[in-house]
Amino acid sequence: MMIAASGGSGFFFIIIIAFLLLYLIVVRPQKRRQNQQRALLEELRVGDEVLTAGGIYGTVSRIDEVEVTVQIAPKTEVRVARRAIAGITRDPEEDETTGEHEEPAADDAGDERWQSAFNEDDAGTRGDASNEENRG
Repeated sequence: MMIAASGGSGFFFIIIIAFLLLYLIVVRPQKRRQNQQRALLEELRVGDEVLTAGGIYGTVSRIDEVEVTVQIAPKTEVRVARRAIAGITRDPEEDETTGEHEEPAADDAGDERWQSAFNEDDAGTRGDASNEENRG
């Protein structure tokens, strides 16, 4: 009798651990995402550039309690549900809160190569010079 009772409590303990892991792995991250989305919608302002859940970029022109009017082209506005706003797009300089950000140096040779591929006047002369360098 004693053995059967201890086996049942062990099974109960495993079920408790399984629900705890389920909560930590699934429920908490989902709540965190919901809170982030709620905060994003609360800070939405007229003039913000947004991305909708349908993949359309535009600028917010009017905000109601349930829907948002987004200008996607000059003289073209669409109404979308407020919850369909997937994100606010910001310029990188607005997101930077610290000092200067170093940009990688441009590869002038690479730029020259691409320009010569599309520039008909330079394409023949530069191609010959580079072929001579490769041979010799």
